[in-house]
Amino acid sequence: MVGLFSLAAARRITAVCGLVLLVAACAKSPSELDSGLAGGAGGAGSAAPGTAQDFVVNVGDRVLFETDSSDVTADGRSTLERQAQWLTRYPRYAVTLEGHADERGTREYNLALGARRAKAVNDYLVSRGVSPSRLRTVSFGKERPVAVCDNASCWAQNRRGVTVLNNAGS
Repeated sequence: MVGLFSLAAARRITAVCGLVLLVAACAKSPSELDSGLAGGAGGAGSAAPGTAQDFVVNVGDRVLFETDSSDVTADGRSTLERQAQWLTRYPRYAVTLEGHADERGTREYNLALGARRAKAVNDYLVSRGVSPSRLRTVSFGKERPVAVCDNASCWAQNRRGVTVLNNAGS
């Protein structure tokens, strides 16, 4: 009897495992899951037009700067061009332009550098037709890093200008 019970239990376990594998086969592939995570529920680029999510996902909300520089790079100009077009299309948004620096240098120096970076972004957007009355600049210096580690890769991510959308009147 013990031998039969073990055989019956083994068959049940095999059947359950087979059902689990069948159900798992119906799930999305890893690449489909990854693409869904990258772009939200509807995939990359699926944000509703004119929303803050649309701005971040499809336009880009940040530009990066070289070490100790507030000059807008070629990649930065491309992003700011898209931002200016989007902001012209959706005038209900006011904008805060944040300037950031990496952890190297004094607090005071990095606050001044962040201010120059925010002003560079501001000036570029104004030169492309965005009303200065919609723009506000602020410097956070090295106080709000997006990457915390001690290497060039992290420092590069922290040398940035970020365009933050605010609803008009807020």
